[in-house]
Amino acid sequence: MTECDVLIVGAGPTGLVLALWLTKLGAKVRIVDKTDAPGTTSRALAIQARTLELYRQLDLADAVVERAHKVPAVNLWARGDRKARISFEEIGAGLTPYPNMRIFPQDEHEQLLVARLAAMGVEVARRTELLGYADRGDRVEAQLRHAGGADETCDAAYIAGCDGARSRVRETMGVEFPGGTYQQVFYVADVEASGPALDGELHVDLDEADFLAVFPLTGKGRARLIGSVRGERAERAETLRFEDVSDRAIKSLRVKVEHTHWFSTYRVHHRVAEHFRQARAFLLGDAAHIHSPAGGQGMNTGIGDAINLAWKLKAALDGRAADSLLDSYEIERIAFARRLVRTTDQAFTIATAPGELASLVRVWLAPVVIPAALNFEASREWAFETVSQIGVNYRHSPLSDGKAGRVHGGDRMPWVVAGGIDNHQPLAKAIWQAQVYGVAGPELTTACAESRLPLHVIPWAPQHGHAGLSQNALYVLRPDAYVGLASESAAAEVIRRYFATRGILL
Repeated sequence: MTECDVLIVGAGPTGLVLALWLTKLGAKVRIVDKTDAPGTTSRALAIQARTLELYRQLDLADAVVERAHKVPAVNLWARGDRKARISFEEIGAGLTPYPNMRIFPQDEHEQLLVARLAAMGVEVARRTELLGYADRGDRVEAQLRHAGGADETCDAAYIAGCDGARSRVRETMGVEFPGGTYQQVFYVADVEASGPALDGELHVDLDEADFLAVFPLTGKGRARLIGSVRGERAERAETLRFEDVSDRAIKSLRVKVEHTHWFSTYRVHHRVAEHFRQARAFLLGDAAHIHSPAGGQGMNTGIGDAINLAWKLKAALDGRAADSLLDSYEIERIAFARRLVRTTDQAFTIATAPGELASLVRVWLAPVVIPAALNFEASREWAFETVSQIGVNYRHSPLSDGKAGRVHGGDRMPWVVAGGIDNHQPLAKAIWQAQVYGVAGPELTTACAESRLPLHVIPWAPQHGHAGLSQNALYVLRPDAYVGLASESAAAEVIRRYFATRGILL
């Protein structure tokens, strides 16, 4: 029998990030995966701004930015012409240190995460399958089977199911996975090509017959095509080759494919598990939710699950938090997953719906209305915050309390650089901390010191007010860089009450 604090089942990005965060926090993890090696192909491409912000805590952000392809804009095409160009740099400027969408294919992403985990002394146990587990009340006993047929029992405090849409952890939990499958069949192809759509930007064809998106990859002329398969071809999707799919949209974007490195077809599902936690078991990533790839949200959402859960598990393992802290994982992440599925459903339907009305909206209205709407600052910010996930908040969470300025408990701390001070820099440490913009009184300073709560006093500047922060107010930040408490009153008692009522010890 082997022992660990957390048994992580599944070594995709979600499981690897969970293992990295827990290991950095000092927990003993075991991570297993039934595959022989990390994936060499994948559909997940985009890495969003919020993921990069949080990757600062693992010193990963710079490495990803260095390896990823920066996408400066998305272009909308219809009837063979480029109708609109929307700059990511313009709509995200001033909102985050990472205003661009970046393309970093999942296979390369996994390789980086595996290497970082190995450098921390943790290897993925490959060709190791979870057969099931039993919750003993104070521990979990998991049955593992190795490639040669040998069985092993792993004793863990908690088990984390990061094992995908066909999750054995979810199956053992007995949790339903309601939802459905879209009728449409899609293909994905990695190609070498030329043409105006191979300029390093994202291109989307909006015509009625086919859907096609051209995602730039690192390297001249390299791209990933994601398109729809319609008609009788969709009925034999499993036997299709790239040469068999319709080339109408490819010709419309004037893409000349010279070589195909990889081709696959798939159907899109939309499901959310009924629960993300059951006693000592948790579901994350595709094991908990799957949805349309619209907006490049899937991989980032799974990583967000891992970051949300990791610090909570470590607090529970150390006996520094009540069990209700672990309950907050499901409360926070299931609400976001359900909202995400609804949003991507709507985007997916608009992008793929047949018929004259849908065609009218895509071909004639969208290329005009979308750029016009983005001329307004509020629309630009909403669009960027939604896609980049910097707008994700946990205001409904039991861990969220108060409001100061426009910032509520549960919000992401707005990013502000003023007087040479980056207010996100202290958030690179995955710890509870407090920030005051202006002046902190001696009582608050003493209370933070006694509570072992690091306090960062940042000189007030007009930029802070523009971002929605309040002068001299108190902001208590969680280890995952979300605001736990926002209070106009920076009194010591406010801090003591916040932690005491939630059973959290610092």
